[in-house]
Amino acid sequence: MTSHETFGIAAFRSRQQVMRFDAALRRAGIDSQVVSTPRDVSVGCGLSVRFDLRDAQAVLDAYQRSRPGNLIGFYRVDRSGWERPVVSRL
Repeated sequence: MTSHETFGIAAFRSRQQVMRFDAALRRAGIDSQVVSTPRDVSVGCGLSVRFDLRDAQAVLDAYQRSRPGNLIGFYRVDRSGWERPVVSRL
C-alpha cells in the first residue's frame, strides 16, 4: 500500500524567519511544523513551515499580519510513497 499526503509549506530564505513564522502560526492557533524544504524549492535556508492545506487561508492571513520577510513562497506538496514529491505554488 502506498501512502499519499498533501500539505502546504511556506519557504523562507532565513531560518530566523522560518522560526518566527512558525511561532506566529502557533500563536494564531494554527498547527504547524518546521520541516526540510523539498528540493524543488531549493533556494533558501533549507527549512520551511509545514501546514495543513485546510488552513491555507488562515496561514495567508497570519502572514499578512506578521510579515516576517524573506518569503520565497507558499507551496502545495503532494507526496506518494517513496516517489519524489510534486511541488506547486499555492
